[in-house]
Amino acid sequence: MTREFDLRLGDGRTLHAYDTGDGRADDRLAVVWHHGTPNLGSPPAPLFAAADRLGLRWVSYDRPGYGGSTADPGRDVASAAACAAAVADALGIERFAVMGHSGGGPHALACAALLPERVAGVIAAASLAPYDAEGLDWYAGMADSGVASLRASAAGRDAKERHERSGAEYDPEFTPDDLAALAGEWPWLHSVVGPAAAAGPAALIDDDLAYVHPWGFDPARITAPLLLLHGERDRVVPAAHGAWLARHCPGAELRLTPEDGHVSVLTGASDALARLCERMADPA
Repeated sequence: MTREFDLRLGDGRTLHAYDTGDGRADDRLAVVWHHGTPNLGSPPAPLFAAADRLGLRWVSYDRPGYGGSTADPGRDVASAAACAAAVADALGIERFAVMGHSGGGPHALACAALLPERVAGVIAAASLAPYDAEGLDWYAGMADSGVASLRASAAGRDAKERHERSGAEYDPEFTPDDLAALAGEWPWLHSVVGPAAAAGPAALIDDDLAYVHPWGFDPARITAPLLLLHGERDRVVPAAHGAWLARHCPGAELRLTPEDGHVSVLTGASDALARLCERMADPA
């Protein structure tokens, strides 16, 4: 069962948060889930059974502007660390792991880089690399509609807002395996994408602006065990992003799957949780 609650932050904003645990009495390791763009933040139901087997607890929140969380225009990726820490503090959780998919990947990385004393391990699936990543052709291999959307973001808020008002359609160019995953193991994604998209583009705009401007941290600072998952057929976030992160993050382990796309890469997430638990138990 997932409990939902609102958390008032020091600046008066609200974060809408989720917890599958039993409150402060639950001593299982928490995994803070970071959702994609545009999604709501409810924890990933397809991974509940795996978490139960591994003795894990899911905690998450709607990123600012999504769902029940107050918008924070101009937020950077680094701001996720303060949000995650606030939710963990409210639940009496000192140490936790983080996991993010797609746009949630950079936000999970932010927590690991900026909260090294609290983050025990990281999974980033289909994650973007920093926009200023040296030696990475950031847009190469990305679907044309994604390139247009993110180039508009790089030009600034006004250009991004015009792009969203233009009615330009976004085609993620999902693979047959992606579509099979959405119909099979991961139809849950429809339940978090649909309401977020229906609420309008404001939160998506904030996300996309954050991805193509300075993140506010260096992923190379991550010292916790890090598992990167990426499908080589991903046209939303090309696999070169995962490869760049693997080269620049000490202790990173990259799992490249040749046939996977942006969604089907999640079919390996249960195994990834088990692997992360192994690495956290024996970081060497």
